[in-house]
Amino acid sequence: MRDPKPRRSQAARTLAARLRKHSTLLLLLLWFALSLALFLSATPPSAAPLRRSSSFLRSKPRALAATTTDAAAVAPRVRIYVYDLPARFNRDWAAADARCSRHLFAAEVAVHEALLAYAGRAARPEDADLFFVPVYVSCNFSTPNGFPSLSHARGLLADAVDLVRARMPYWNRSAGADHVFVASHDFGACFHPMEDVAIADGIPEFLKRSILLQTFGVQGHHVCQEVEHVVIPPHVPPEVAHELPEPEKAQRDIFAFFRGKMEVHPKNISGRFYSKKVRTELLQHYGRNRKFYLKRKRFDNYRSEMARSLFCLCPLGWAPWSPRLVESVLLGCIPVIIADDIRLPFPPVLQWQEISLQVAEKDIASLGMVLDHVVATNLTVIQKNLWDPVKRRALVFNRPMEAGDATWQVLRELEVLLDQSRRRRSVGSYSWRR
Repeated sequence: MRDPKPRRSQAARTLAARLRKHSTLLLLLLWFALSLALFLSATPPSAAPLRRSSSFLRSKPRALAATTTDAAAVAPRVRIYVYDLPARFNRDWAAADARCSRHLFAAEVAVHEALLAYAGRAARPEDADLFFVPVYVSCNFSTPNGFPSLSHARGLLADAVDLVRARMPYWNRSAGADHVFVASHDFGACFHPMEDVAIADGIPEFLKRSILLQTFGVQGHHVCQEVEHVVIPPHVPPEVAHELPEPEKAQRDIFAFFRGKMEVHPKNISGRFYSKKVRTELLQHYGRNRKFYLKRKRFDNYRSEMARSLFCLCPLGWAPWSPRLVESVLLGCIPVIIADDIRLPFPPVLQWQEISLQVAEKDIASLGMVLDHVVATNLTVIQKNLWDPVKRRALVFNRPMEAGDATWQVLRELEVLLDQSRRRRSVGSYSWRR
């Protein structure tokens, strides 16, 4: 008789093989069930893919807009109509004198030309949110010192408003509240270079409801800014931005620089104290200090000196603002602003506290110590912020307009004003239409 053990051993082997076969199938079934469970748990409700897809479609244009360099694609959504006024209000002035489109007050020309080429402007007045009135009041170079006379400004603007009022209905329906002008000289809409006279004259009555683009801006109350306005930078020729494309590589062998009018005796022939004596005090305190490069005489190539300087002094003149603010930023020289209560252009983008220094007018005697302290502490940080191309671009009026440049920033500011106006006038409705 055969031993039963081999039979049991063979049977055991057969059973084990069957178990392995079934366990493999069982594992496959278990893996499939687990995978299915994981897939179903990860899948959102049926509406979720549509929401996600529509969100992506909405966000994609914004991402493209943030990276493109095409101004028409990224410019603000405000629709602005540019009046085609007779040439005597603008083109004739520009043709008569080349300085009209290049001097420090030439923002009125630059903005007009940039808007004419702006693809997003309203082709028809009935489609516009705002209306631009192009009048060049700073091109009357009839004074002996080479600066434009503003004696004709009020009359020229009044004539333009009368024409606009008579030819089209848009001024009358809002009393000019949606009309935009440029006032790019010392005290803006008061149209006079001397502050006491400007204050006495005030803003012309017919402009008091309009929007002014003006270089003049101060903190607190001032008669010459009692109108809806946007503070803009003074005009500097756009090519200055390309004179020093890499300011971080410049050799800066001048510690502190200023070239300009400095009165030895500040009470000049007008009987007024120029620069509130600030420039006179600069000369008195630092005229013999070798670290300070102070020059009173004009020099056509003075920007080459700014490009060599660590600090560029920007004291007030008759008004608080100065073209040196723009020139120093473009040339990578830290602006040292000496003008109490000044309001500076485009603060959300430029963040002036990060790219400049502000010294009180009364602290001129301490200026040297202030600059030495900056050199010893945070000079590198300020320079890095200052040399940011985005900040430099925001101060240049290009023609045609470029994304992020000064005219582009103006449109952004106007968009903000427009939104505020719509909210005030909507009275709870979803949107406001005139």
